[in-house]
Amino acid sequence: MAHQTSVSDSQQGITQLVLLRHGQSIWNRDKVFTGWSDVALSPKGEHEAEQAAERLKQAGFTFDSCFSSNLQRSTHTLKIVLSTMALNGIPVYEHWRLNERHYGALEGLRRWTAVKKFGLWSILGGQLRFNASPPYLDAKDPRFPGNQPRYADIDKTDLPLGESLQQAHARLLPYWQQTIMPEIQQGKRILIVSHKNILRTLMMELDQLSPRQVMKLSMATGRPLVYELDHMLKPLRHYYVDNLT
Repeated sequence: MAHQTSVSDSQQGITQLVLLRHGQSIWNRDKVFTGWSDVALSPKGEHEAEQAAERLKQAGFTFDSCFSSNLQRSTHTLKIVLSTMALNGIPVYEHWRLNERHYGALEGLRRWTAVKKFGLWSILGGQLRFNASPPYLDAKDPRFPGNQPRYADIDKTDLPLGESLQQAHARLLPYWQQTIMPEIQQGKRILIVSHKNILRTLMMELDQLSPRQVMKLSMATGRPLVYELDHMLKPLRHYYVDNLT
């Protein structure tokens, strides 16, 4: 159930943080493991981004700065949102630590192909267990970020060959704690456009969830999730902005 939010909330010591999973990508549509593979939004995904922006706009939201991964399904979603909301001038920060969980050797495979190649438990384990990793890539594989020009300035030992949700959480934490949290603590209204698993780990941080609880979380594409935080960044409530009137 969506709650309408007053712009005056910021005057009452409440800081708003909005989490948004990018719109549907072409590989979401085709049921292909994506991870760090840089694929485009589908037409439906572009529409979802527009709808998310309209919902936020109608509910009275605005932002002081935005963060996204450096993958195009996230950056394109954010561009659509900011354009629709007429917020093109605000600061935008892209970072690889907000990239989706890396699915290792599963990336680029359809679900059934992956099951036939690696076995059912290799697939299900990563969906059910916080610390279960997918089959890792070989370090020479072109899907390894360390072999891609856009990550050339990053220490290869920091880049994943595949990740459990636990590893993705650990990869995210330095950027969350050192860069995003200080912005929120200054009272800035923040929008984060990222990916299902990264947003789940952010919810884990905000709500102090257990590994078992975080594995049960879902995050639909293009559906804004609002956290209202007190001055200690403790959530007062969270809710989806769903209704268009």
